[in-house]
Amino acid sequence: MKRLLAVSAVLVLSLALVTTAMAQGGQASVRVIHASPNAPAVDIWIDGNVAISDVAFAEVTDYADLAPNTYNVQVSPTGATEPIVIDAELELAADTDYSVAAVGLLENIEPLVLVDNNSAPAEGMAHVRFVHASPDAPAVDIAVTGGPVLFSNIAFKGVGDYLPVDAGTYDLEARAAGTDTVALSVPGVTLEAGTVYTIWAMSLVEG
Repeated sequence: MKRLLAVSAVLVLSLALVTTAMAQGGQASVRVIHASPNAPAVDIWIDGNVAISDVAFAEVTDYADLAPNTYNVQVSPTGATEPIVIDAELELAADTDYSVAAVGLLENIEPLVLVDNNSAPAEGMAHVRFVHASPDAPAVDIAVTGGPVLFSNIAFKGVGDYLPVDAGTYDLEARAAGTDTVALSVPGVTLEAGTVYTIWAMSLVEG
């Protein structure tokens, strides 16, 4: 357990700032996260056409607006038409923001579809959530160093709900779920007022 999240690459504090406006005017808004640690850079196909090209591991794209509908989404290595490593139907609703992450190892890669809440935090506050996308890491707690647990017992593909927190700089730590055993310390995480964040745990414990 001591090796859990033992290198900083495992807990990628993507802290993805989503200060862009929420989907409006009846549109859906979608961004893509490449969270498959042993997969190459990829192209994202929507209904048979390349929509986003050359997305590398740990990269988070900007939001793109799409009309509400059901789309066929495929993922292939950059510049290639095969193999298609993901082939899924994605149903998008109007006035809704989505994050679509490619998770798992290449041999069993799959989409993880999240609905994003980019509504403005209250004055002086930030919103933060946590996504566990490290396929060989056990469940973890994310806590303030020496303090309360923010996200409890989050396993692979699990998502901790958005929390309102006071804007400021925090020292965080990943603990083995249900214990005080610190696997990784992440000091100096700044959360700005009026901003929505997602913390992604990515990469592998082994290799």
